[in-house]
Amino acid sequence: MTQALTVTEVARNFAEYINRVSYRGECFLLMRGNKPVAELRPVSSGKKLAELPSLLASLPHLSHAEATHFADDLATAREELARVEVRDPWAC
Repeated sequence: MTQALTVTEVARNFAEYINRVSYRGECFLLMRGNKPVAELRPVSSGKKLAELPSLLASLPHLSHAEATHFADDLATAREELARVEVRDPWAC
């Protein structure tokens, strides 16, 4: 939730409000003369979901041989896991 504050209040206690934004993720609407003039909020980090297709397309692709070896490795791992006896870790 965004809290409205005067520019003067924020200027007098600037470090405190920067810490609240940085560590608590709080947002503040800065007011001057009962009019909003700025917003103090955390900078967004990371990527947006809409960027995922282009990000995946930019990654290196496996060659046909690498993909075949990878598929074989997965099949082997699945076969080995199917043979492992499931045990209750809480049982004595």
